[in-house]
Amino acid sequence: MSFETIKFEIDQGVAKITLNRPEKMNTFNGKMFDELRDIMPKLEGDDVRAVLITGEGRAFGAGADLSDGDGLDVREALSKNYNPLIRFLTSLEKPVISAVNGPAAGASVSLALAADICLAAKSAYFLQAFCHIGLVPDAGGTYFLPRKVGMAKAMGMALLGDKIPAEQAEDMGLIWKVCEDDALMTEATELAARFAKGPTKGLGMIKKAIRAGVTNTMDDQLDLEVDLQEAASNTDDFKEGVLAFAQKRAPNFTGK
Repeated sequence: MSFETIKFEIDQGVAKITLNRPEKMNTFNGKMFDELRDIMPKLEGDDVRAVLITGEGRAFGAGADLSDGDGLDVREALSKNYNPLIRFLTSLEKPVISAVNGPAAGASVSLALAADICLAAKSAYFLQAFCHIGLVPDAGGTYFLPRKVGMAKAMGMALLGDKIPAEQAEDMGLIWKVCEDDALMTEATELAARFAKGPTKGLGMIKKAIRAGVTNTMDDQLDLEVDLQEAASNTDDFKEGVLAFAQKRAPNFTGK
């Protein structure tokens, strides 16, 4: 498959997606969403066990391309393009990593935060720019922010629209880790490879449980843990993990 606005490859269980509009700071347009939709079935395939998302050039992404004439109004654009992408990534039953290689603004912040693990280059920053043009954070922005950094910090980020440097983002709990600029992709690739060799179904269930725990009652969460643990204990990878532990060797997980 050939693409205009993204790069896509699968190597040893890792699907790497690179937003590829560097001349536009990797802003979203209709074509990019079409191409991201095209690869969704491949991301769900058994040959993909981890997903890595990054940006080409100096930016991770600057949100929506406001000059894009795709003919959609705001409601249509969010309902057809942005929201399905965020829902897909957060519900995908395998780990998703974002490697924020430069500025992330607007909906591109939401894309980065939709990942299960977000790494950022030291020179990167996060910007909720909506307030500067009279809009509201979207694509899950008002969902992710208060859950990751609390109400006070989320309100400040959204109302003030200040740049949040990567190191501050890590300190706030917005992201998992800051990396040196020249080490970001090495660390992200190594982490993706680690996930791709892991117990994929179990990792997917962990992801599901943690995300559900944000809104579930304790009773609902305890019941969900029972269901997921029962399912996990019936996977081939669980059997391999127990056997490898007993034999004092590294497990050879197959993702099944």
